[in-house]
Amino acid sequence: MRPEVTCPCRGLQARTWIEPVVASTQVAASLYDAGLLLVVKTSFGGGGEANHSSDATPRSAQEDSQQTAISNFFIIYNLVVGLTPLLSAYALGWLSDHLHRKISICVSLLGFLLSRLGLLLKVLLDWPVEVLYGAAALGGLCGGFSAFWSGVMALGSLGSSEGRRSLRLIVIDLVLGLAGFGGSMASGHLFKQITGHTGQGLVLTACSVSCAMFALFYSLFVLKVPEPAAKSSKQLSTVDTVCGTVGTYRTLDPNQVDRQNVAGQPPSPKKAKSQKTIIALLFVGAIVYDLAVAGTVDVIPLFVLRAPLSWNQVQVGYGMAAGYTIFITSFLGVLVFSRCFRDTTMIIIGMVSFGSGALLLAFVKQTYMFYIARAIMMFALIPITTIRSAMSKLIKGSSYGKVFVMLQLSLALTGVVTSTMYNKIYQLTMDKFVGTCFALSSFLSFMAIVPIGIVAYKQTQWLQYGDIQEK
Repeated sequence: MRPEVTCPCRGLQARTWIEPVVASTQVAASLYDAGLLLVVKTSFGGGGEANHSSDATPRSAQEDSQQTAISNFFIIYNLVVGLTPLLSAYALGWLSDHLHRKISICVSLLGFLLSRLGLLLKVLLDWPVEVLYGAAALGGLCGGFSAFWSGVMALGSLGSSEGRRSLRLIVIDLVLGLAGFGGSMASGHLFKQITGHTGQGLVLTACSVSCAMFALFYSLFVLKVPEPAAKSSKQLSTVDTVCGTVGTYRTLDPNQVDRQNVAGQPPSPKKAKSQKTIIALLFVGAIVYDLAVAGTVDVIPLFVLRAPLSWNQVQVGYGMAAGYTIFITSFLGVLVFSRCFRDTTMIIIGMVSFGSGALLLAFVKQTYMFYIARAIMMFALIPITTIRSAMSKLIKGSSYGKVFVMLQLSLALTGVVTSTMYNKIYQLTMDKFVGTCFALSSFLSFMAIVPIGIVAYKQTQWLQYGDIQEK
């Protein structure tokens, strides 16, 4: 007999928790990201501590040359990472919906393991950095992050009720952030465990491979697919209502009024069209916002390596860890804001938070200013997570895999375009105004508020329509 361990607070079986997979995968990813940046920097002639030489002009020219080489590497690397999942991610999402929910997760984790092994072999055998393009292609052909995260979101949505879904998804994001924070904090120290050009980073990459291997084996042999959460008429009237409840998000579903007032009747054509309009607006808001976020994330590693910051390996790890604290602060923000704000209001708060922080980041001259800018971005994770949650309330459970893959692929494709565009802008402006890319991200973040504002306006109309119906 096999004893069943249940979660006392949610009533879910322990083996249905996706959090161990998310945590181990993210630790591996954070170690890999830091290792990739530092290995590439070393390969292009910039290892060790920051060297503040008195001969400023040659050092500046060498630094610019190194920055251009690293930037060009990541342009090609990000193109490979972003485009190769387009060949397989949607098919994996379809197979997950029709055959088994774990397919997209397990296949993508296999790709993660292969790409981490590629970096390990590069460090161990001193292969050229171009080998990493092939490793990234293998990971992408297995679905990449698009397939993995859509599978995680599908399992998280499947095992939770509509009233608790947003909180459930933000908890998964919190686990992702905590794991990334821990991995990033350790990355710089692990990278320096072995000195010398050949073996530097060996311990770091080996730890990344170990964590990726654990995640794959756990998902194959331990993880179980949760049963779909039951949705009764009582739940619809008491838990996920238009008015909202303490600890849950406010619904964006325009059919909610219809379901409460006329049970069992299908939504009217007008309401069905409103659903499609909302989904389209949420897609547009997510893509524009992701343009801003992805561009900033791509440029920050290059920005901190050159003057005026000129960080070393340990400082790079701490800087990446600071980025992961956003997961924690966004989780706390959801717990507080969801008691009194609607989804659209929280999305706008997150966009304003990121846009303001990016604007300050454009003028950073000292390390403490960098961390202040990161602190202002504390709610930057809320928009994308809330948009996913809102979309899950507007679609059928059998379509979670396909819709989440479509959203994730849209974001991935946006990231590819953004990476190329931002890296080229950075190369052209790093001698004139190094913060140009951050100023552009701030502008795009505020622009993303427009479609979300339209959704908020439509939501106000539906609330007024519900009040009229009640009267």
